[in-house]
Formats: sequence, structure tokens, C-alpha cells
Amino acid sequence: MARKGLTAFQRRVYRALARVPRGRVTTYGRLAARIGCRSPRAVGQALRRNPFAPRVPCHRVIAADLSAGGFAGRRGGAALKRKLARLAEEGVRFRRGKLAEAWRLW
Repeated sequence: MARKGLTAFQRRVYRALARVPRGRVTTYGRLAARIGCRSPRAVGQALRRNPFAPRVPCHRVIAADLSAGGFAGRRGGAALKRKLARLAEEGVRFRRGKLAEAWRLW
């Protein structure tokens, strides 16, 4: 992840996220814990500026309540529809606004 202007924190977030397999999701909190951070919001801010998408799959990060959460700094609209479409292409489904299959949580 060599790119000018990235912080060490952003690099850690992107490296950890790159390990989430296709068809699986993680939460902002789980991703934060994986890198030794106590702030899921900080992880969300790093993902908002992800210069490596879709290779670093920020669409695979969902909210703690297992809803889709946000995408590209938005909580709805076209951005969220893109996130849900990418997840659906990988077999990840949501039912009544929540992750339909808990086993997909990584």
C-alpha cells in the first residue's frame, strides 16, 4: 500500500480490510479491533477516503447492528445502492435491512 499522503493508520485499515474474503463482511468495530483501534468511527473515516477501491473492498464493511451502514461517506441514495449491489454480486443479502446470513460475518 505505497501511496503518498496515506497515514500509517489508513495503511493498517486498508491492509486488514483487504483480507476480508469475497462473500463475507465485517463491521467497523471488528475491523477496528483487528488493527488494535478502539474507534470504529476512525475506521469509517479512513474507508470514506479509500483510494484503492474496489481492490480494498470497503463495501464489505457493515454497521454493528448488521445493517448495511454507509458507503463513500453517504448513508443512503445511489452510494448505498452501489454497496448493496456489490455485496449482492458476492452473494451477501440483507433481509428487512439486516444481514440475512450471520455466517457471512468475518
